[in-house]
Amino acid sequence: MTLLFTNCTILPMTGEQTPDEFVGAVGVVDNRLALVSADPVRIEAFRRDYPDRQEIDAAGKLLMPGLINTHCHVAMTLQRGYADDIPLMSWLHDYIWPFEAKQTPDEIELGAELGIVEMLLGGTTLFVDMYWSEHRIAEAVRRLGIRAMLGACYLDGNWDTFQDDLNRLMAISSECSRIRPVVAPHAPYSCAPETLQRGKELARNLGLLYTIHIAETQDEVKQIQERYGTTPTRHLDALGVLDDRTIGAHCVHVTDEDIRILKERGVAVAHNPQSNMKISSGVAPIARMRREGVLCTIATDGTCSNNDLDMWDEMRSATFLQKVSTMDPVVLPAYEILKMATVDAARAVGMAGELGVIREGALADFILIDLCKPHLMPVHNLVANLVYCANAADVDTVVVDGRIVVEERRVNGVDVAALCRRAQQAADRIVRRVAESK
Repeated sequence: MTLLFTNCTILPMTGEQTPDEFVGAVGVVDNRLALVSADPVRIEAFRRDYPDRQEIDAAGKLLMPGLINTHCHVAMTLQRGYADDIPLMSWLHDYIWPFEAKQTPDEIELGAELGIVEMLLGGTTLFVDMYWSEHRIAEAVRRLGIRAMLGACYLDGNWDTFQDDLNRLMAISSECSRIRPVVAPHAPYSCAPETLQRGKELARNLGLLYTIHIAETQDEVKQIQERYGTTPTRHLDALGVLDDRTIGAHCVHVTDEDIRILKERGVAVAHNPQSNMKISSGVAPIARMRREGVLCTIATDGTCSNNDLDMWDEMRSATFLQKVSTMDPVVLPAYEILKMATVDAARAVGMAGELGVIREGALADFILIDLCKPHLMPVHNLVANLVYCANAADVDTVVVDGRIVVEERRVNGVDVAALCRRAQQAADRIVRRVAESK
């Protein structure tokens, strides 16, 4: 497919410094950015070279990289609002895991479809997931056109099920370049040392990312201290599972030594500010970690601990939370937050230069924001407006892998009203099964 977006404001997000936006055109050939320019001569040359292109006049819109959500549980949309205002461990043991035990694979795929549509409408073009039956989530990913790193999750006792899920994921990913499998042990308190190491060895042998919850709550820190006499981060480091192919979700309760380890091992931190606030997990010291050189990114977590998949809201919460917790208004300025959700996130998933930027040769994953909104006017600083004012409903168009998947806020091939009805019916069925089992 060949696309040409003209007359748009372009935010390149190079990552090195605050970018200067400019008005120009972006051309896509197959799944790559073939033109990023304000030069009328080059734009006309692209038109001549590709006479069968689809050309879109994007006047009044901003073209920027798609957002990358580095930690979520996308199929948990069916649990949105099911168990609110409950401490984490009770939330997991008394509500979430019993609910999950009554889900069918079809319902997991349906929940994933609902979550993917929500993310696409909000401008997320890639997400890193952690859940069960990820091969079924992969089917929703393949069908809807988003890009995903799908983490087959395991706890102690379900290794065989996990390995079957991972093998199926590997087969699907060989047929769809937008899907990459990930090895995803749940947490250091729910996985024995030998299974954590076994998963990491598998990830290294297959060249896969490894993602795990780390130091999310004080209760987790207490459990690891009682069992192993150390912190969750140092425990994982002693097992040899931390490296630059690891994404650690949360990292709320970390010591100075933990931060040093995360930096030296090259671990990427997926920061989930709204989930951490809602469950009262605490405030991750993101500003301090970034000062120390830790790669930090933005994520939503699941929809029953957030309760949405809106990365714009997450970015705003992340910067405000760091400002108020440090009592420093200059901490995490707007451009740094936007980098965390684009450029830095691409580094975290091993796709630096390919994603998170608008530059010729990069993969064509980008979004168009409708700037003609009262809450986005006037524009004194475009990046500040994006981080402090924009929301998911401002996303007009989404392109993933060179293909338009959202156009004028319509997800291609999806009847959203019918999807919502099916999701409600499925959630009601699962709740009935849970009640009948008690």
